[in-house]
Amino acid sequence: MSSERLAELAGVNAAKVRKDLSYLGSYGTRGVGYDVGYLLHEISRELGLTHDWPVAIVGVGNLGQALANYRGFGARGFRIVALFDADPRKVGRKVGEHAIQALEDLPEVARRGRVAIGIIATPAPAAQEVADRLVDAGVTSILNFAPTVVSVPSGVSLRKVDLAIELQILSFYQRRRDGGAARDGVALDGAKSDGPRRDGRAASARAR
Repeated sequence: MSSERLAELAGVNAAKVRKDLSYLGSYGTRGVGYDVGYLLHEISRELGLTHDWPVAIVGVGNLGQALANYRGFGARGFRIVALFDADPRKVGRKVGEHAIQALEDLPEVARRGRVAIGIIATPAPAAQEVADRLVDAGVTSILNFAPTVVSVPSGVSLRKVDLAIELQILSFYQRRRDGGAARDGVALDGAKSDGPRRDGRAASARAR
């Protein structure tokens, strides 16, 4: 595939594609383009996706169960190896291929299984304690789904997924596509919203 075609698909210019891919090495052939299969392999290698990364999920509520049952992780090199929950009623229950273990067992299991990545899917009040437990167990990469900010020491990678913020971003673009109707006090269905009034009395008041 040519750099021009890649640029068209990515929405950028061909020079940028060639420059960015050059950081991975010289994989393109002038006048021919890129071997797609080989390029995918090299990008995956650079992203660390050719490794086998053991992952532990802490918090097996609705979100934790959905993550545990997701089959797409394995194809990207992420292997769920352990599930933990603080609720003793859940301990021993199987979700997918794994039985839920007690939170107190996390350090031993994480070290024995060489867990590289921990996923926090707990309620907000428990997130910092879970992050601390993961760090103490030697986990150096954490993905936080809890709707709160957690802190980790330097040397530990932390990423946060805030679904509410993602919805707010979508709301922003949706509002722009709709021409800002809600901003003007008109709901999308044509009814009046609770926004500022723009009747004649308001206009005359501004004029005075």
